[in-house]
Amino acid sequence: MDFGIFNLLQHRDSAKPPQQVIDEALEHTALAEELGFARVWFAEHHFSNYSLCPSPLIFCTQAAAMTKRIRVGSAVLILPLHAPARVIAEIALVDALSGGRLDVGVGSGYQTYEFERLGAQMAENKLVFNAMLDMIDAGLRQPKFTYAGEHFQLPPTAINTRPVQQPRPPIWIAGADPNSHRRCARDGYVPFISGGIESPARIRAMRDQIEQCYAEEGRPTDNIPMGVLRFVCVSEDPAVVQRYVDGARFQKRIAMSLRHRRESMVDDYMVEEVPFPNEPSLDEVAGNIIAGGAEAVAERLASEIELYGPSHMSIYFAVGDMESRAVMASMELFQTKVVPLLEAHFGKPLSQICDAPMPEPGFLAAAE
Repeated sequence: MDFGIFNLLQHRDSAKPPQQVIDEALEHTALAEELGFARVWFAEHHFSNYSLCPSPLIFCTQAAAMTKRIRVGSAVLILPLHAPARVIAEIALVDALSGGRLDVGVGSGYQTYEFERLGAQMAENKLVFNAMLDMIDAGLRQPKFTYAGEHFQLPPTAINTRPVQQPRPPIWIAGADPNSHRRCARDGYVPFISGGIESPARIRAMRDQIEQCYAEEGRPTDNIPMGVLRFVCVSEDPAVVQRYVDGARFQKRIAMSLRHRRESMVDDYMVEEVPFPNEPSLDEVAGNIIAGGAEAVAERLASEIELYGPSHMSIYFAVGDMESRAVMASMELFQTKVVPLLEAHFGKPLSQICDAPMPEPGFLAAAE
């Protein structure tokens, strides 16, 4: 397995300039490469402080330009918000600019607030998502392709910039939809799920669903690559841990407001932070996520790895209004203290833990 970092670029503190949030995300990217993280991911969201990144592909391009090794990825491209032929060409271009280091994470979206402002229909998001996924797969693999469907009609079209990775960059599908998991099984995509602020048992339940979907599609269930997005903070300072836990709850509060159309905007694009129904206490959140000193984090991570077997784990190091220096200290402790403890626990290098086939160049070609 490997670890990466996830950049949501949340803007909780209105006194903090948006440019600073962006600069810090790039600083964390440079540190991630220096420390040996395998991947860096950037979200896509629009018009609110939930995320200041409207284009993960632009962020991936900048991240690739300032690094040499780390893989760059979208987590996720919200497909129904894009024009198919254009996004295919941009994926190919970013893969070329990055030297074949792009991971393409995709999702169907859930925030009606942004769909309305980009002229997209939330009621059709799943149908449009699947149609676009068909087109992306065809457009990246084939020098010329056509498409005729309910939502899109495309005459013969050549994507003149070709991806470096063949037959295409790895595609990761985010979410808990079993139909998406069945697509992963059929088409060689990678399921990418989030633990949120729920207990590890929820992730295990999603793993069970993924295995069931693979079995229904006649695919092996004992070696499934799976990405997991997880809240993790490493610090010996209780105040830092408490601020991180509060930031994780903030992230959930804003997401729930936007998901269920309860958002109230203040100061232009700042979503008012309000509790959500059946909200867990901060103590409950702290018990569900992974936050604490290096030894405690390593112990929790080892048990979770054994529980649901991720081949990749993407870590939310920067949440809410965490100070950047605390984020970077957490990243450094994770790589220098937690990872060695994990390797000692499992008695093998990180790359051999949960040794499912990861979506690296050549994996797809070999699997087909």
